[in-house]
Amino acid sequence: MNISQLKQMMLLTAHQMIKSEPMLTELDQVIGDGDHGIGMKRGFSALIKLMDNPTFQPQNVGEFWVQIGTTLMTSMGGASGAVFGTLFRAGGKSLDVEKEFNAVSLARWLNQGWLAVHTRGGAKPGDKTMVDALSAAADVANAVQSLPLDEALSRCAEAADQGAEGTKMMVASFGRAKNLGERAIGHCDPGAVSMALILRFMAQYAANEMK
Repeated sequence: MNISQLKQMMLLTAHQMIKSEPMLTELDQVIGDGDHGIGMKRGFSALIKLMDNPTFQPQNVGEFWVQIGTTLMTSMGGASGAVFGTLFRAGGKSLDVEKEFNAVSLARWLNQGWLAVHTRGGAKPGDKTMVDALSAAADVANAVQSLPLDEALSRCAEAADQGAEGTKMMVASFGRAKNLGERAIGHCDPGAVSMALILRFMAQYAANEMK
């Protein structure tokens, strides 16, 4: 996938994330501060403006993802902006000379992103955060590097979905949900759901573009 295709993929993803705002807000109203969906909508609205700007001309895959991450970090605010911005920026920095995004790039992007998110905030699998979806996707990405990108993305999206669903039975270790203790059981973490949605929408674009 070249940079032009990456732009189109993230435009589709951004529009779909904006449409997901009510569902994400509802999830966060139960166990969080109630603003996660609004923050995601604000961040992905900013991405649309970035990619529609004629001056946005990244020279390689890494620069593309770093600018995506910087935009999310500066526009979303709060913990979600820091976490998702870190994912995109750190993953991008590991791809700073690549002109094409493929299954090998995807694995590096997800793994370096997950490592950076863990280093920044300390969250690990089982803590009921977006890391539960991200780390599950990264593990699968490592195993499917020989596949075409559309198939690799689909497998990663499935793993992220399962990771997000798994947070339903966890007690949270971070954020407002931590204070709820076992009362948070039965509800998915909104950040994990957002992570799974991002990969799902990326996979949908790839499936249609790379037939």
